[in-house]
Amino acid sequence: MNQHIKIIQGDILDFKGDAIVNPANIALKGGGGLCGQIFEAAGDEELTKACTEIDYCEFGNAVVTPGFKLPSKYIIHTATPIFGDHHGNEVDILKSCYWESLRRAEERSMKSIAFPLLSAGIHRYPKKEAANVAFEAIKEFFEDNPSSNIEVTFFAYTEEDKSICDSALIKVGT
Repeated sequence: MNQHIKIIQGDILDFKGDAIVNPANIALKGGGGLCGQIFEAAGDEELTKACTEIDYCEFGNAVVTPGFKLPSKYIIHTATPIFGDHHGNEVDILKSCYWESLRRAEERSMKSIAFPLLSAGIHRYPKKEAANVAFEAIKEFFEDNPSSNIEVTFFAYTEEDKSICDSALIKVGT
């Protein structure tokens, strides 16, 4: 699997590929954290209009909009779980966020996608657990879709986050 994935420390807003993944809310509104930064960088007015037309995204699902002013062509918005708010279903919802984002990329024949560590910011998911779920979900996706040639770039914002992601990637046996 590791031919499909790399981890770098940096800002996901600088990704020059097919899509970045936005840790969205179900209403697809700009807000705090990375989601708000994505709306601002893409062009709040255009992105808000595109998201308003879509209207809603269930937890664990994903939808696609243009990237507008971002260097990436698209934004894949996935409604991420808020840790402790989903009656113990957080792991399943978080896995689904990764799967559905990759599925949307496949549907549009994208070759490259960039993920942040979903739900580990303002949605309070413990970083180590979120990283373990992330890489297990991505590994399972590629095992179930062996013909997929999507290159995944995982953006870790801090050195500590990169270390956590590196450890999680090793743990899933890649």
